Amino acid sequence: MRLRAAHVRVRVPATSANLGPGFDALGLALGLHDELEVRALGAPGVRVEVQGEGEGTVPDDETHLVVRALRAALDHVGAPQTGLHLVCRNRVPHGRGLGSSAAAVVAGILAARGLVAEPDALDDDVALTLATQLEGHPDNAAPALLGGLTVAWSDDAPPVTTGHGTAGVHAVRLAVHPDVAPVAVVPPGHLSTHAARGVLPAQVPHADAAWQSGRSALLVEALGRRPDLLHAATGDRLHQGYRRQVMPASLALVDALRAQGVAAVVSGAGPTVLVLARRVPGAPDGAPYVTSGGTSGGTDADAAITEAFGGVMAGWRVLPLPVDVDGASVTAMLD
Repeated sequence: MRLRAAHVRVRVPATSANLGPGFDALGLALGLHDELEVRALGAPGVRVEVQGEGEGTVPDDETHLVVRALRAALDHVGAPQTGLHLVCRNRVPHGRGLGSSAAAVVAGILAARGLVAEPDALDDDVALTLATQLEGHPDNAAPALLGGLTVAWSDDAPPVTTGHGTAGVHAVRLAVHPDVAPVAVVPPGHLSTHAARGVLPAQVPHADAAWQSGRSALLVEALGRRPDLLHAATGDRLHQGYRRQVMPASLALVDALRAQGVAAVVSGAGPTVLVLARRVPGAPDGAPYVTSGGTSGGTDADAAITEAFGGVMAGWRVLPLPVDVDGASVTAMLD
């Protein structure tokens, strides 16, 4: 397959996985985006420029995650490899449980889609398969690709990785009720997904698993049609409690907010806390948020978040983030 474009621009949203009970299955796309520009060069080699998150710390060569994903996608469709110039404008925090690695992987795959002559060869099903092969699980990649609320699953557990990708990976996109107003409470510290998964037990009690499946099913209803059920629907017995030892401050915040009736969960592998708040009638989408003494962000969780911090943020950031309903996009640029 030949290349048809030499310059593409990609936009990918942040994501939050699990959402409490939907471990490794549910994910939500959020209105915070990484943007990527890729130029195919006539000469071999890679040049990576990073602005924002990860600047000065992530690789600037062939080992950069976007480059690896892009090259994997080109190989998958039999397109020629090429020299690359990448400009990454990163806004998704790294190592915070907001899907930064999935955003990078999806960005690379969609960049390849924009470069090749037959973009349908890298349609969403193929892109999700490739992203899962690189990521290990599809819960962040699915909403990054499709937008909105997604349910992802595989035919095998864990997914079977083959020479042609990861077999049997699927996702569906669901609508989110317009009153749902996510708020990300982002701590100053990082935590690797490997560390967060390392504290999980190999087995959990059957009673906890049964309880969890009910909450996960309820959460789909709560996000789609019944936001008044979000607090009950975001209960979890499968992973957050076990992770308390590696993110005690995050779980303390979750406890404090849930004690006040707020639907707070650990975002993905953490340590960000995601609040699935409800919009106050009349509040604009993405309203400014002030954490101490004054205006609110227009959600029913504002007062509880402000009280939890007592006006002392200590490096934490509170980010109201609307649901991204579009997912990732790629545009061919005309130079």
